[in-house]
Amino acid sequence: MRIVRQSLAVLLAALLIAPAAQAQTHVIDKSALSQAVQERVNQDQADRDAIVSLLQRQEVKQIAAQAGLSLQKAEAAVSTLNGQDLRDLAAQSRQVQNDLAGGSNIVISTTTIIIVLLVIILIVLIAD
Repeated sequence: MRIVRQSLAVLLAALLIAPAAQAQTHVIDKSALSQAVQERVNQDQADRDAIVSLLQRQEVKQIAAQAGLSLQKAEAAVSTLNGQDLRDLAAQSRQVQNDLAGGSNIVISTTTIIIVLLVIILIVLIAD
């Protein structure tokens, strides 16, 4: 009877320890987590910088003035953007920057994109 109790105790202990030991193999290293967070922060800041850089271009200032849009409000709203909205607007901003770098002529599609970006940024500002 004593052997049965000891065997049962060892078996139960092994069953309780096994999941805990297995769970430890899935823990993320603190430095890897810290690095991933820092990369996300850096990417978000680069995205915000791309949007602000576009908003500070002379062509954009002219278009915003013609449309009656406030660039100061738009620039202030950029800091409130995050997630997919931030990534989408940054990608569009980079595309417009590339289009504008090609020459001094602004085509209708680029002008439209700029106005849409400004309106989206202002909507986000108003929504918050």
